[in-house]
Amino acid sequence: MSLTPVTNWETVPVFANMTEEAQYWESHQIDLRLMQTSLVSTDTNESTTITLRMDPRMLSRLKRLARQRYLNYQSMLKQWLAERLEDELD
Repeated sequence: MSLTPVTNWETVPVFANMTEEAQYWESHQIDLRLMQTSLVSTDTNESTTITLRMDPRMLSRLKRLARQRYLNYQSMLKQWLAERLEDELD
């Protein structure tokens, strides 16, 4: 079954209840480009460059995974770290 891509947030209806919303998302998915534009980006002036050493095979796997998700691998790593940090702080 092919899911209908949601390319604009305005096309997502307001749902009356969770059942209606679940039914909608069973046949729709958020377009990857829309998802990328929805990510909160930090101000580049607030960024600090770091060096991280890792196994070349791990880096290759990270890059491949990021490419499949249409993301820059460094952005994906930052997102993962931010999510894990929030989990740890809760």
